Amino acid sequence: MKYLSIILLVALNCHAGLIEYKAGDTTCEGYLAGATVPGKHPAVLIVHDWMGNGPFSMAKADELAKLGYVAFAVDIYGKGVRPANAQEAGAQAGKFKADRALLRARIRAAHDYLRNNAAVDPKRMAAIGYCFGGTTVLELARSGAEVAGVVSFHGGLDSPTPADAKQIKGKVLVLHGADDPYVPPAEVAGFEKEMTDAGVDWQLIKYSGAVHSFTNPQANSKGAAYNERADKRSWEAMKLFFAEIFR
Repeated sequence: MKYLSIILLVALNCHAGLIEYKAGDTTCEGYLAGATVPGKHPAVLIVHDWMGNGPFSMAKADELAKLGYVAFAVDIYGKGVRPANAQEAGAQAGKFKADRALLRARIRAAHDYLRNNAAVDPKRMAAIGYCFGGTTVLELARSGAEVAGVVSFHGGLDSPTPADAKQIKGKVLVLHGADDPYVPPAEVAGFEKEMTDAGVDWQLIKYSGAVHSFTNPQANSKGAAYNERADKRSWEAMKLFFAEIFR
């Protein structure tokens, strides 16, 4: 059975584990999981937080694969670029948040890689992201990418070019900590206006008592802390959203 699974994975061009792909001249290292049976499957991009692609985002890919999706934990920073601490993470995330064109180019490269996978149904693709990754998947949508929907978990919601929301083709779900000090009410209101003005099909769910990084069990600071209730509720909200967009 083990060897049969390997044969199927190779035949489907869907490898379980770390893979390299290109974003322009940059080599990136993502993690691909799922699709061990023949056919075209819905697919989900997973974008890491500011610490880069690692155990957290890869575990999310494994969880999504168990739900029947081809799941790809992407690498925005590039192979080998993995911050060692918050200071380095802030510098890396800040570089991309300050250059949205570069951020879009990196996530579009991952999107195109997954879209061309033989096991993927290109009409049933979505993207989810955590913190920095939440910002990233919203930029993917604003770029006009062919995605059925995007989900931001405690991500930044600001946009230097809000008119780009008119290019969004899919649906948008934002899962937000009601007490998040890093995404203040004014930023949330600006996002709501941006989406409404562009006529986007959007939802925003706020979780009481939750701050930034509420899905990450390792987060334990005052403004960024794990919240088990919000974590579980947000995951269920995502699954309902996928059931709607992947009909």
